[in-house]
Amino acid sequence: QVQLEASGGGLVQAGGSLRLSCLASGRTFSSYYMGWFRQAPGKEREVVAVISWSGGSTFHADSVKGRFTISRDNAKNTVYLQMNSLKFEDTAVYYCAAKASATQSWDYWGQGTQVTVSS
Repeated sequence: QVQLEASGGGLVQAGGSLRLSCLASGRTFSSYYMGWFRQAPGKEREVVAVISWSGGSTFHADSVKGRFTISRDNAKNTVYLQMNSLKFEDTAVYYCAAKASATQSWDYWGQGTQVTVSS
């Protein structure tokens, strides 16, 4: 059982930056993968970035590569998403998620945090 709490969303101007945080709690977490997903109204949820909790391997979707960076602080059980050069198309609810390995489904989800980018 893992609980995830996402925070850091808000309203920003295009070209600006935001840093999202996801705090994990409830159980041992060292072996989990963490990911950021987003969903815009009327759109399907899409993966944004993924990081291995203990190993530090990362993946970033093509749409955000070079602008967003996922990172972690294992001691704080927290994963971050630094979002730079934000575009209107980045507007969505952003969710953090966790899974036990690269081959597992995403079993745990945070509540989501709204990111709105003005054009």
